[in-house]
Amino acid sequence: MQAKIDQALTEIGSVVLGKDQQIRLALCCLLSGGHLLIEDLPGMGKTTLAHSLAKVFGLAFRRVQFTSDLLPADILGMSVYETATGSFVFHEGPVFCQLLLADEINRATPKTQSALLEAMEEAQVTIEGQTRALPIPFFVIATQNPVSLAGTYPLPESQSDRFLMRLTLGYPDPAAERILLERAEQRSSLVNVRQCFEAAELADWRALATGVKCSAYLLDYVQRLIACTRDNERFLAGLSPRGGIALIRAAKTFALMSGRDHVIPEDVQAIFPSVAEHRLQARSITHRQSGETASQWILNTVDVFSA
Repeated sequence: MQAKIDQALTEIGSVVLGKDQQIRLALCCLLSGGHLLIEDLPGMGKTTLAHSLAKVFGLAFRRVQFTSDLLPADILGMSVYETATGSFVFHEGPVFCQLLLADEINRATPKTQSALLEAMEEAQVTIEGQTRALPIPFFVIATQNPVSLAGTYPLPESQSDRFLMRLTLGYPDPAAERILLERAEQRSSLVNVRQCFEAAELADWRALATGVKCSAYLLDYVQRLIACTRDNERFLAGLSPRGGIALIRAAKTFALMSGRDHVIPEDVQAIFPSVAEHRLQARSITHRQSGETASQWILNTVDVFSA
């Protein structure tokens, strides 16, 4: 397994340059069985990272470009009357795949965004009163532009909470950007990305991650982090129990990816910003504009060991 992790990191790193930590976190998210939200300015490599992840995992892949006129039926599917048979026949939408890329998800209206809620939580969709199961495994990788850009609709809290992690890529460092400029066309290098995992291995990986141990001291640390989000006036609301479970779930996978059978505080600290940041909302504009992110402030405030 460790060799495959290293191979996957290398394959994705060959097209998404200089973002080793973000790539590792993205792998951690999907190996944990979670959905991934990638947020950044246009042209930063969000879609390229999503395509690379799809190829590395070798999953049946569909892409939907979210726009303001996109309807829920465009994602889920609909029944169409066929004159040849004299009956309505259901035509599956792109959600019936193993990995759905929801590109620029916050350009669609909230009604369309919410069409993915049941799919993300239950791996099924209810259409015209009938529940239809989605393929297993089922992942959503969504990209979104910053909410400050024109023509965007912020994801509701109930939906953003369904994403195990949110990542931000940021500008490349000078060395990586020089390679991109010399290469000229980043997307063309995607054809060289090789598959590293089989679909069946994802279930095996999740089973192994479930067995990773968390000591009582580690759980105490996680609970102090959660309590800090709930007991502080900086935040409108703290992390929910689902958010706490997501922290443990991702930390176990991150530990397993590092070759350990137990979680250490560094695992929690590595995944905490990407798991917690999109679940927290600052109470005042002063807190939102401070140079320190909410997750960084929490990690700096809470001691690893209680006094």
